[in-house]
Parts: sequence; structure tokens; C-alpha cells
Amino acid sequence: MFQVSVDESFSAGHALRGYKGKCENPHGHNYKVRVTLEGPQLDSVGMLYDFVHLKKIIHDAIQALDHKYLNDLEPFAVDNPSAENIAKYFYDQASRQLRSTPNGAQIKRITVWETDVTSATYWP
Repeated sequence: MFQVSVDESFSAGHALRGYKGKCENPHGHNYKVRVTLEGPQLDSVGMLYDFVHLKKIIHDAIQALDHKYLNDLEPFAVDNPSAENIAKYFYDQASRQLRSTPNGAQIKRITVWETDVTSATYWP
């Protein structure tokens, strides 16, 4: 089995609804997102999936959130914009663009860091 990952970053603000503590107030983070693909075989060039294409997929999803207040955006107008829900959001967005790959590569997991030492991961 092979895995490849790319990391991207973005900045956004949010507030956690129903949370008691500092994070119930509007605040921001410099997020880091890692998308990891996994698959059983490499293509004819010897790659699981081209990093350039994977970076474009995650970059396209980031553009909708970068420098925005997440609570005002779908799906976070309803779902709390927690790191866990943000990871699921990126999974959903990336999955739409990666419906099928020639060698069976698929998303293994998405990890979102709110800080250098705190992260949340989603996988199907």
C-alpha cells in the first residue's frame, strides 16, 4: 500500500456555538490542512497520485474559507466550525473531485491543525 500527502494552510475566524470558554468568542487561527491519499498501486510513471493535482484539489477547497468568518459560511452556519467539522468539510470537498482514480487511490484521512500542537483528523 502507498500513501502520499500534501499540506496547505489558510487563515480564518470562527466562534464555537454552545461552548463555554474562550473559544465561544470570535477568534482566528492559521490553520494547516493535510490530505493523505492511499492506494495499492502506482501508475506507469511510478506515482500514486500527482502532488500538483492533489495540491490543486485542496487549494480549491481552501479558497472558499481563506480569510473568512467560518460561522457565516455553509456548512458552518449550521455545523459548529470545530476542527473536527472542518476536517470533514475538506474530506467532502476533496472527495467530490477525486471520485475515481486510475489506480484506485482514495482519501485515507484529512488532518486540520488549529495550532502547532492541536489537530483533528477525519477519515471515512
